[in-house]
Amino acid sequence: MLRRKTDQPRGVLKTSIADPQRYRHERYHPSPDLELYVEHFWIVEWDLRGQTPERAETLPHPNVHMIFEREGKSRIRGPARAKFSTVLEDKGEVFAVKFTPAGFYPFVGVPVSRFSNTTTSVNEVFGAEGDELDQAILSDNTVLSRVNRIEAFLRARQPEPDDNVRFITEIVYSVAKDRGILKVDDLVHRYHMNKRTLQRLFERYVGVSPKWVIQR
Repeated sequence: MLRRKTDQPRGVLKTSIADPQRYRHERYHPSPDLELYVEHFWIVEWDLRGQTPERAETLPHPNVHMIFEREGKSRIRGPARAKFSTVLEDKGEVFAVKFTPAGFYPFVGVPVSRFSNTTTSVNEVFGAEGDELDQAILSDNTVLSRVNRIEAFLRARQPEPDDNVRFITEIVYSVAKDRGILKVDDLVHRYHMNKRTLQRLFERYVGVSPKWVIQR
């Protein structure tokens, strides 16, 4: 059963489209067994036919997104250090997975820093099976069927348990919640870690440095 998120989205800077008939933004929780890896699924739809194009902007987050969009625009977007900005025009739709801060690494097994500030095709990361998923998502008409397909895709690739996934994600969330964390040394002391070890873990699992996360 789909569970829709009801809290306000974080980091949305600008979109002036107020008419729900012309703009839709919804987020959905993953199934409990994937909560360690997936923060939520999200969908944005717009219909601006005959209207002036609108610019949408969001602040960057230390997360990877797997994004499905028509006209060959499906992609994996790594953590970005600059705000995301795009122009919405005509009619369109985007469906995506937002991974938890450390949740993408187990599915690819390479440092997430390789994806930072870049977009990569789904095929390049997941091969022919990624193409099949892309085509299936774009042909499905309901959020439920899309979520089910993506969750089945991830479960088929679910790696062995990795304590670092939960640990690093917890650290990132703690920075977001505690404004008293002002520098990397604060994390070093709180979690009793060597600074260089913390930096290496962030490079591998998150794709950006702990310093950047704190400044963000």
